[in-house]
Amino acid sequence: MPDTLKISMQGIVKRFGGVVALDSVDFELRPGEVMALVGDNGAGKSTLVKTLAGAHTPDEGVMKLNGERVRFTSPQDAWNRGVATIFQELALAGKMTIADNIFLGREVTRKVAGIAFLDRRAMRRRSKELLKELDVVVPDIHTWVEHLSGGQRQGVAIARALNIDADVIVMDEPTAALAVAEVRKVLEFIKTLRRQGKSVVLISHNVQDVFEVSDRITVLRRGRRIGLLETDKTTPEEVVGYITGAAETKSRRAVAQETPA
Repeated sequence: MPDTLKISMQGIVKRFGGVVALDSVDFELRPGEVMALVGDNGAGKSTLVKTLAGAHTPDEGVMKLNGERVRFTSPQDAWNRGVATIFQELALAGKMTIADNIFLGREVTRKVAGIAFLDRRAMRRRSKELLKELDVVVPDIHTWVEHLSGGQRQGVAIARALNIDADVIVMDEPTAALAVAEVRKVLEFIKTLRRQGKSVVLISHNVQDVFEVSDRITVLRRGRRIGLLETDKTTPEEVVGYITGAAETKSRRAVAQETPA
């Protein structure tokens, strides 16, 4: 496996007691690509993403970032290394402004007479630049996040990831529960990230969204990777077949028919 990969996860095993959530899973992400991660409930998607994000420590396996072996000890550790995960809950502070959320935990300060103060002007200016890059339209930079739409909140969460100069952005079901127009906007965000050279992992149940923005598709089933597909060389029906197990069953039948009695 070449070291030019942005992310390489090999033989990842994660157990919770007697339950094997990830069973020797391989996962790879190239620079500047959108990799979709799909699978039914319980397939292991969340566990794999949390392992990548530093929320879970793998019991076995090797993870590399830019060819260098890494072992994230926490989500903050992953963020500090440029791997930002935007979970479905978003983890935004509703009663704080857009700029305050984008700079949460990374506030800009300036000193006046030896005393440090928040440089709100600088944070607002940078926030506007980031939102403009993503073409996120908000009522006002001073608006509390709780007053934003779902699509606008996704935009703020992505801007926060860009603010730390993340090279890898993991998005967990970003279009769930959004109206059609908002879904379109979030998909455009993903395309913009790819144009900027960012690597994106998209977790989604929506096969249509997956085919619109992804370059490749990783399919998990029962804690194992059962498919790695080039998006432009497959079909929604084939992907669904992998997710449901129908493709595996068909493959096993074909092998059985070819095996001499």
